[in-house]
Amino acid sequence: MLLVGVSIFAFVTVRRPLPQTDGTLTVPGLDGEVSVLRDAQGVPQIYADTPEDLFRAQGYVQAQDRFFEMDYRRHVTSGRLAELVGDSKEAIDADKVTRTFGWRLVAEEEWKIVAPETKAYLQAYADGVNAYLEDRDPSEIALEYTVLGTSVSVADPEPWDPIDSLAWLKAMAWDLRGNYDDELERAIAYGSFAGGGTGTEDPARVAQDVARVGTLFPAYLSDVNLPILDPAEVPTATAPAEVDVEDVEQTSYMPTLGGSELQSAVGAADRALAAVPVLVGRGEGTGSNSWAVSGEHTESGKPLLANDPHLALQAPGVWAQVGLHCNTVSPSCGFDVAGFSFAGFPGVIIGHNADVAWGLTNMGADVTDFFIERVRDETYLRGDDWVPLETRTETIKVNGGQDVELEVSSTLHGPIVSTVLPLDKVAEAPTEGTPLGDYEVALQWTALEPGRTADAVFAFDLAASADDMREAAALFEVPAQNVVFATTDGHIGYQAPGRIPVREVVEGPVPSDGTWPRPGWDERFDWTGYVPAAQMPGVVDPEEGFIVAANQAVLPAGTTPFLTTDWDYGYRSQRIRTLLQTEIDSGRKVDVAMMNTIQNDDWSPFADALLPSLLDQDIENSKGVRNDFAAEGQDLLADWDGSMDKDSAAAAYFAAVWRNLLEITFWDDLPEEIRPAGGSRWLAVVQNMLLDETNAFWDDRQTVSVVETRDEVLNQALVSARLDLTTELSKKTTDWEWGKLHTLSLGHLVLDNDAVPGVVRAYMNPRTVSMPGGSSIVNATSWDAASGNFEVTSGPSMRMVVDLDDLDSSTWVTVTGVSGHPASKHYEDQLGTWAAGETYAWPFSVSAVADQTKDELRLVP
Repeated sequence: MLLVGVSIFAFVTVRRPLPQTDGTLTVPGLDGEVSVLRDAQGVPQIYADTPEDLFRAQGYVQAQDRFFEMDYRRHVTSGRLAELVGDSKEAIDADKVTRTFGWRLVAEEEWKIVAPETKAYLQAYADGVNAYLEDRDPSEIALEYTVLGTSVSVADPEPWDPIDSLAWLKAMAWDLRGNYDDELERAIAYGSFAGGGTGTEDPARVAQDVARVGTLFPAYLSDVNLPILDPAEVPTATAPAEVDVEDVEQTSYMPTLGGSELQSAVGAADRALAAVPVLVGRGEGTGSNSWAVSGEHTESGKPLLANDPHLALQAPGVWAQVGLHCNTVSPSCGFDVAGFSFAGFPGVIIGHNADVAWGLTNMGADVTDFFIERVRDETYLRGDDWVPLETRTETIKVNGGQDVELEVSSTLHGPIVSTVLPLDKVAEAPTEGTPLGDYEVALQWTALEPGRTADAVFAFDLAASADDMREAAALFEVPAQNVVFATTDGHIGYQAPGRIPVREVVEGPVPSDGTWPRPGWDERFDWTGYVPAAQMPGVVDPEEGFIVAANQAVLPAGTTPFLTTDWDYGYRSQRIRTLLQTEIDSGRKVDVAMMNTIQNDDWSPFADALLPSLLDQDIENSKGVRNDFAAEGQDLLADWDGSMDKDSAAAAYFAAVWRNLLEITFWDDLPEEIRPAGGSRWLAVVQNMLLDETNAFWDDRQTVSVVETRDEVLNQALVSARLDLTTELSKKTTDWEWGKLHTLSLGHLVLDNDAVPGVVRAYMNPRTVSMPGGSSIVNATSWDAASGNFEVTSGPSMRMVVDLDDLDSSTWVTVTGVSGHPASKHYEDQLGTWAAGETYAWPFSVSAVADQTKDELRLVP
């Protein structure tokens, strides 16, 4: 009987938060009746008479489905995570960094400058959320509160505030911020090379070490993997002005990056910034595919558009599908839009309305710079003067623990991040109290200035033409995204939005373009403004009839405006271009099915680059005789087509070879924190090194009396991969499958840690699925080669294809489902479909939505 009672209690507990999805509910604040129609996947399509009622209903419905996710996000973005989850070092560290950034303070300033209509929509959304929360116990809102209540005090959730929504945009911008990781990695790599960290200022050694760092960050080859735009079709794209280096004063700050004191500050900055929880995505696998095809190349004669953002994969997923429809579309109520939203922010971020479809991919523009500051007491150096730091005190509340006081210091460049979670200072290189002071690291980032990205979201939702899309893009200041769009009247286009810093050229040991940390005391390195929106590159109806934006270079190197040099290296984008061009050249017309097929393409550019060299190796024993056992793996590669199919033995072996090749080649040279993850940059590095069989990186520094060469390393990677898979999978190569290694295990946002009982974690986390694809593949299910395993770390967070001829023929899918409640049938009901590369019908018209409706909920005043 006790077991039965416990089972009943558990059943009731987990199902208590499930929302009502049919019948009638009274929602205070509504002006009129609202209909919420849900299909077989539980996707809500909302119909109302006014925009305010639309967003009140959206707030209510998203709170029904996902309030804990919303509450978690606002605690993170305001630096209050420890208030929610308790006395955890990870939570407190995250709060320290987020408070140092001041995300919520910036959001409060943004509230003052967004358009009146945006304020009205944000407030209406908040009112809808609060109408749902009213008089509900936390256990009725989400199971997570019940679980957390076993270890910390759980109070009624605070009312939702419009600032909570604006602060979420800061988290989105942070995870999609551009080249910040590369900038720090350059500094860390330089420190590991520079005379053993002595900070030597010998010019020859400096040049040698800078060049060696450059080997790890190859130039983007625009003639191999084409950029998004042809500069001949972009009026604003011009060659940069020539710089007379004789007139530019030299600077000597960079050699000090080899010094141990400054390396300690750089390492502390890196550690601090890594403490912020991943909310959208982070790392080399964070990217996206998007492309549009004009009607001249499609079956229908109208454009097609595809998008699949590659982000962190968690439970619940980052996207919430929704439709927002005015019952009568008019100037006073113009919304008729469907797509992917963020729980916690009104409107649709990616999707389509009746006239325009749009997709977003991360541009990767350089919008962050690290400034090395000289700090003494409460001042920092500017030129020859010591000026006061800006300081403030933050108090971090800890659920079940003591408050934490945090002193935040800022320079004119931004907050000092190296003191938030400091590493141990290096004893042999003290600078405190000396005339030059301590080295610290400040972060300047465009998103720490108030902007109007919130206005852009609604401008996209209401756009009716290519001109409207360009105007909306001008408002989308952070994060800097590629906007690809298509219209029902037959146009396709691209626009680069974003607030992009302008930097002066300062000749010195390393570039002054933002790819390396900059000296804060030297005013020549300060930002001088931002690229005007009118000068940001864009195009409508390019000559070749399609546009592909998959995080590659926007324009060739040397073209202005300068955006960055740290692009994705373009292997995905070039593969998409090749597949589209093959269809066009064959005379076949592209349709929705073909667009979906391209999204799931598993061909590996790594195989294309490495197979000739790998197959050229003779795997022999010490007597010079072929080692049949070791060579069995290599034999799999002989007739492999390069596809990372989940059933492929050759794909599994090749991935193991790549992992081991990176370890053997680079681990002896690079610190652990910057070991190769194995994405597109590392493929470009290794491709270049294959042409240089005695490159210094091939040599193992631990074998003092032997100098290894390229072929020895390739041979060792082949043999070790065979042995590894014998242990990890089977002695028989016929038992090997890529999908047995390359799996996706979605973890809950909060309750996926060892402090949570295993039975609870098992319930909260969706099932593990086997996956095809891999890093820098169109089906970009990335994995981290430095981790030692092949588990998926990021991937297509959703997939959509929009048919601009018949919007009801469009398709969509998301990685989990629309619900954040584990007891809901919609918590992970799309996972299997998504993993198989399949999609669902995406209804839009009133009749199509009605045909697929399974539940109807009436919200009344």
